[in-house]
Amino acid sequence: MRSGEDMSVANDPAQAHGVSFREAVKVWTRVAALSFGGPAGQIAVMHRILVEEKRWVGENRFLHALNYCMLLPGPEAMQLATYIGWLLHGVRGGLVAGCLFVLPGFIAILALSILYASFQDLSWVQAVFFGIKAAVLAIVIEALLRIGKRALKTWPMYAIAAAAFVAIFAFKVPFPLIIAAAALVGFLGGRFDPARFLVIKGHDVSDEDGAETTDALIHAGSPQNARPSWGGLIRTALTWLGLWAAPILALIAIVGPDHVFTELAIFFSKLAVVTFGGAYAVLAYMAQEAVQTHGWLAPGEMLDGLGMAETTPGPLIQVVQFVGYMGGFREASGLSPLLSGIVASIIVTWVTFVPCFLWIFLGAPFIEKLRGAKLLTAALSAVTAAGVGVILNLAIWFALHVAFAQLFRYQGYGTNLLLPDLASIDIASVLIAAAALIAMLRFKVGMLIVLAASALVGAAYYLAVLPA
Repeated sequence: MRSGEDMSVANDPAQAHGVSFREAVKVWTRVAALSFGGPAGQIAVMHRILVEEKRWVGENRFLHALNYCMLLPGPEAMQLATYIGWLLHGVRGGLVAGCLFVLPGFIAILALSILYASFQDLSWVQAVFFGIKAAVLAIVIEALLRIGKRALKTWPMYAIAAAAFVAIFAFKVPFPLIIAAAALVGFLGGRFDPARFLVIKGHDVSDEDGAETTDALIHAGSPQNARPSWGGLIRTALTWLGLWAAPILALIAIVGPDHVFTELAIFFSKLAVVTFGGAYAVLAYMAQEAVQTHGWLAPGEMLDGLGMAETTPGPLIQVVQFVGYMGGFREASGLSPLLSGIVASIIVTWVTFVPCFLWIFLGAPFIEKLRGAKLLTAALSAVTAAGVGVILNLAIWFALHVAFAQLFRYQGYGTNLLLPDLASIDIASVLIAAAALIAMLRFKVGMLIVLAASALVGAAYYLAVLPA
């Protein structure tokens, strides 16, 4: 039987490492306020604060948690915050860290969505987003190059990326199937040829890659709350699956399966399960469904929403909230468009992020026992490589809609291709996108500055030519 002291430590993880819950809340609030720049920037912020400054977790422990979060569907930076919050203070620590990471972006995107939907017909709004769309294209291309540099280090990774691109671009193979196939190939490759498949070690977050912080509060063993039990597994699964499913079932019962609220809840619940490879990897799939299948928004509006997500704190996948708002706003039934959009925005955010807590609280105790598992790393490497191919498809999709006014669809030999009318090229958009890309790649200009400058240049051009 445990002593009273042991039981006290198990019930209060803070007693094992000395970090008070109040202090942790302050730090997670600071992390949330600085969570700009997409997952790479957000992870770098957490590394600087948690590993280097506070020394709450060691380097290798941080990278282990990161590698697990990268293997999961959903925003890896938000899930990493949840994981470390859970390591420090159990479930309440994970909830606070994860919720605070999302909250600033939720408020910002909701406010911008309301303004956008209410005033998008005004010429000045169209003018501002004219330049932002071009800058977003440049940002996606920059992300493609950055992720590709990290992921494509061996010929099997290049082959997986190429296969993923052809599958989704030419043959419209469902995104989940691509990810599942890549994970399987990576798992098998890690077993039979680990030298070529063990590629991903984590984001580049330190100049001293892999150097352990041995004086960190948590760097080797696992806290008491991180030890798995089957009883805890069952309780966690039932709790979070219930929280995830409850609003969907309620919507089906109250407004019916064909209502826009229900359709949004079901679609984004499915999306939450297949968002492997980061937000950029899943955006093309989401855009296709939201624009072409459901008609919740137009192709250009998808780019506008991504621009909002790029310029606000929080996960990039928060763009789903914009999609939800526009869908609810346009298909309001029994409610005002404004209220319908707000309700839809909340529903989409709930079904997108509740699963993130499920993956962490359910899986992290077992992952803690698998630190250094090479087959998981190999599967992750292959998934990330496939993500490069999928992001390339996204970049081309965005480029077509930004650079050309007219598109047409070609179907033949089993392919389904979206092709441009070359005569409809928009030279101004191409030039703004090229300038933004050069600024980021050659001169290392920050993303927010690039977006602001592109918005100003695009607005000036748009308003100048509008009378004509």
